[in-house]
Amino acid sequence: MNIELEENERIDDLEYNGLKIIQNKNGFCFGIDSVLLTDFSKEIKPNSKIMDLGSGTGIIPILLSAKTKNTNFIGVEIQEEVAQMANRSVRLNNLEDRIIIQNENILNLKDKYRRGSFDAITTNPPYKKIDTGIVNENNKKLLSRHEITASLEDFIEISSFLLKDYGEFYMVHRPDRLVDIFYFMRKFNIEPKKIKFVYPNKNKKSNIILIKGVKCGKPFLKFEDNLYVYDEKGNYTEEILKIYNKTEEQS
Repeated sequence: MNIELEENERIDDLEYNGLKIIQNKNGFCFGIDSVLLTDFSKEIKPNSKIMDLGSGTGIIPILLSAKTKNTNFIGVEIQEEVAQMANRSVRLNNLEDRIIIQNENILNLKDKYRRGSFDAITTNPPYKKIDTGIVNENNKKLLSRHEITASLEDFIEISSFLLKDYGEFYMVHRPDRLVDIFYFMRKFNIEPKKIKFVYPNKNKKSNIILIKGVKCGKPFLKFEDNLYVYDEKGNYTEEILKIYNKTEEQS
C-alpha cells in the first residue's frame, strides 16, 4: 500500500505478524511501556469491543489486533497530527475494518458514547502531574507526558463510564502514582485485580507498573511475578525477548 510520509516521519517494523507503524522522530514515539501493556492485556476475550484512551501512534490497538481474536478497537487521541498519523498506520496494516482512530479529548466521550459501551479499556496515559517534571520539551511530548488536557482521575472516571459491568481495565503507569491509581479505581468502581511490577534490571527500582481492574469486580488483588527488562549483561531477558517475539539467536 502506498502511504505518504510527512517530514521527519519513518515506518518502523514492529516485528510481529508483519505489522508496521509510522512515527515522527521529532514527536513522541512509543516505548516499551506500550508494548508491555499489549502483552499484559492479550487475555482480553474474543469479540470484545475495546477503547484505547490516549492512543498516540496507535501502537496499542495495532499490536493488540494481532494478539486478540475478532476484537474491534476505537483509539482516542487528542493531538490531530498524531491521530492522523495513527490512522495512516491503520491503513498501512489494512486494519480499517478493526481499528478506528478518533481525534478527540477524552473529556468529551460521555457525550459521544452511552454508558457501558465497551468490553475493555486500555490506556497508557500521561504519567506526570502538570506541576512536576521538566517541561522544556516540544508540545507533542509535553501533551503525551504531562496531565495537561486530562488528569489520571479523568482517565479512570471515563473508563468506568465507558465500561460494561465486569468489563476489564488495563493501564500502564509509574509506581509512584500507585496510591492515586488505586484510590481513583475504587472511587469509580473499578476493582484492582492484577498488578505487575517492571524493573530495568534486578539492581534497580521498578519504573513501570501494569494494572488490570474489573468494573464492579469483587476485591481480590493478585501480584504477578516481577518482570526484568535487562539481565546482568545488559541484554534483554528471555521474557522480554518473548514479548518482542524474538529469540536469543535473533537478538
